[in-house]
Amino acid sequence: MGRVTVQVNGRSYALTCDDGQEPRIRRLAQYVDAKVAEFVARIGKVAEARLLLLAALVIADELSDANETVERERNRGQAGGAENAASPDSIAGGMQAMENRAEAIAARLEAS
Repeated sequence: MGRVTVQVNGRSYALTCDDGQEPRIRRLAQYVDAKVAEFVARIGKVAEARLLLLAALVIADELSDANETVERERNRGQAGGAENAASPDSIAGGMQAMENRAEAIAARLEAS
């Protein structure tokens, strides 16, 4: 078993993982830490559990959107080939929609 220590929101967490997965765990923790830092900058210091929940929800939303995009692209590929691929404008629009949803989630958590 591998061991790795990561930092999120200024706190250290010692984790175990499969051997060789340490760099991946560090990279993922850095991503989570960056999300938490975004929310701290936007809404200020709040309870750590709330920050981590917000980061988890936004990351889950990003993953859900990515999975939906992959599924749509698979379906387009099966239905009509490469001529139906998503345009850069539609991808940018999807990214903006995802950012808007993240901000709405942050606002709801801030209000509660």
